[in-house]
Amino acid sequence: MLTYPEIHPEIFRIGPVAVRWYGLMYLIGFVAAWWLGRRRAARPDSGWTAMDVEDLIFYGVVGVILGGRLGYVTVYGIENFLDDPLYLFRIWEGGMSFHGGLVGVLAAMWLFARRRSWNYFKVADFMAPLVPVGLGFGRVGNFINNELWGRETDVPWAFVVDGTARHPSQLYEAGLEGLVMFTVLWLYTSRPRPLMAASGLFMLLYGTFRFAIEFVRIPDEHLGYLALDWLTMGQILSAPMIIIGILWLSLAYTRERT
Repeated sequence: MLTYPEIHPEIFRIGPVAVRWYGLMYLIGFVAAWWLGRRRAARPDSGWTAMDVEDLIFYGVVGVILGGRLGYVTVYGIENFLDDPLYLFRIWEGGMSFHGGLVGVLAAMWLFARRRSWNYFKVADFMAPLVPVGLGFGRVGNFINNELWGRETDVPWAFVVDGTARHPSQLYEAGLEGLVMFTVLWLYTSRPRPLMAASGLFMLLYGTFRFAIEFVRIPDEHLGYLALDWLTMGQILSAPMIIIGILWLSLAYTRERT
């Protein structure tokens, strides 16, 4: 088994300003999405320009931060917010909801598409392979922040945290939601696909991976298991993504055939 290295959340501090690993992981994710988007836009038939990508990433950053934080506080941290309303703004302490961030990004992409008079799924399909990189680095940030651990286990790759061996569920998510999803979506979108298909595949993959990992991840302490001694809030929020993903993929290929 492995011993958790107890990484300090701050990289360095200059007076009152601290640079934290958690924030750096998000920054790396945004920069990577920008760079990958520029590469994809450089294709002659992409229909995108470098300026389009920069504007889209800006919209996405705002959507991730606002939606992710509001979603986390609303679903998981409402008691902390009621005790201290400033808790809403302390993002550097951790506490970002993917599902809230997804809603924020969906809204941001809708606004971006509307302002350019583009089809919504033209934007969503372009964005789909860019998002997993940020997801992966965000989960690495959770690992560094010593949060979102898995259940007790005796597997050889378990990490001993406060004397208890646990699944490194953050790293499972970094691998599946980050590396695997990026690889699949990047290769899938390297060829022309029906409108809506890439978005559907993203929803299906994330929903499936997150639903599965919840079986080894500790549920939120104040929520616990919601039913059957295994159902978690993460699974309840992920199940609709699986359904939507299947529906979008089916519609995409049905419309192509007709």
